[in-house]
Amino acid sequence: MAENMDDIITEKTAATKHSNRWRVVDIVVAAIIAVASGVIFWGWDVVCEVPLNAFRALTPGFEGLLNGFWLFAAPLAAIIVRKPGAALFAETLAAFLELTLGNQWGVGGSLLIGIMQGLGAEIAFAIFMYRKWNIPVTMLAGSLAGVACAIYYWLTNPAWGPLQVSIYFITSIISGAVFAVVCCLLQRALAATGVLDRFESGRARELV
Repeated sequence: MAENMDDIITEKTAATKHSNRWRVVDIVVAAIIAVASGVIFWGWDVVCEVPLNAFRALTPGFEGLLNGFWLFAAPLAAIIVRKPGAALFAETLAAFLELTLGNQWGVGGSLLIGIMQGLGAEIAFAIFMYRKWNIPVTMLAGSLAGVACAIYYWLTNPAWGPLQVSIYFITSIISGAVFAVVCCLLQRALAATGVLDRFESGRARELV
């Protein structure tokens, strides 16, 4: 009986202990998230022109509200895998797959911007030493991914005026933050099914 209790205590301690070391399962799951995200990115590439033009017609820069469809891979992988580099890895791999499948954006508008967005999200988790994975931190990650996205388009569209740039930055940040909340809810739903039991994220029940 004592031995069984010791085993249970040891098991619980191992389950709650946080480690930044990558395991094979972490790599596999992060890659799966990236691949699925890359396919979604590519699918959004196919249909995005109409909604982007519609939002742009309302107010130039307003189309940034739709950028979240390209920003979610980084925060989603990060809050599930919970390892340094997960956000950058997932967003970069997803962008690479999106580029490989073929789209209208090219290397810069797919891979380069994907790396920038992944770095933006990564910074948010790094600020908290990869110890905080709650909604506010994840929203910060999504927001910083949105900032990175906006910076890329600002630099590649020198004709944009100050008002358009400002609106684009604000809407991209909002979009990234909103999609980050969706990522948190998705992680919560997956954890409830038990499929994430091998991860810290599958054992954490709090959302705040």
